[in-house]
Amino acid sequence: MSEAPENPTAEITPEQLREVLHTRFGTDEVAPFSAINPTILRQLQHRSLRRFSDRPVTDDELTAVLTAAQAASNSSNHNSWSVVVVRDQAHKTELKPLIGDQPFIDKAPVLLFWVADLYRAHRLAERAERPTVGTELFEATLVSFIDASLAAQNAAVAAESLGLGITYIGGARNHPLETAASLGLPPHTAVVFGMTLGWPSPTDRSGVRPRPPQRLIVHHERYDTDVLGDLDAYDRTINDFFASYGRNFDWIDYVTSHFSSEADFYGREHLLEQIRDLGFPSR
Repeated sequence: MSEAPENPTAEITPEQLREVLHTRFGTDEVAPFSAINPTILRQLQHRSLRRFSDRPVTDDELTAVLTAAQAASNSSNHNSWSVVVVRDQAHKTELKPLIGDQPFIDKAPVLLFWVADLYRAHRLAERAERPTVGTELFEATLVSFIDASLAAQNAAVAAESLGLGITYIGGARNHPLETAASLGLPPHTAVVFGMTLGWPSPTDRSGVRPRPPQRLIVHHERYDTDVLGDLDAYDRTINDFFASYGRNFDWIDYVTSHFSSEADFYGREHLLEQIRDLGFPSR
């Protein structure tokens, strides 16, 4: 896999872009484009990192990543998100079984918990002696989750531009009440997801997972519902990717099995009522 140039003004050759696109989509069908720079090249090379080196994430590096997160767009300048940084090893060990119990969780130098946050709005309303009817709407809940997600993705791009790696942790929603308690979250806040942050281990073998064909994802003017043929093609591509790691995988079976019951949701089938318990009525 080609690496993005360290020099932000370095020229990216057509051959380098074609190689990166082939890896990203598992095919040569994606047309190259000339509007390319090191930032976009890094984004195309994104992969989830689950093996970390012993190199610590410095305070300066963490500050850069989180400052970039705050530069993300947010709805109506409400800034209805927060992030909780966890570095203490005992705390990571405490959180691990609550957020998926995956082996890489407590090996990461830093855990970030991205939080939907209406607490500050409630505090301001309380001081002003004004009602908070608007925070009870599903729209307010949705916006706070979106804002946290936008900030997290800004952080991910910033981290990878520095050479760090990340993995999102959806398992942080498995036990939202217990996770909120461990993080000391006040009312009207909830964890949207977690994120590992660290430097790649020399033994890391994770690859760039191919994405579906662009014509399956990108629609012009109207949604094209003729999707099954492209889904079958993607199934072959992603299955071949996993086969290269010695894994027998059937993506279509994986997707349809996941949505066929509540078994694969690990407690998240109760998320709506638990989010309400945390102070998001969402009516």
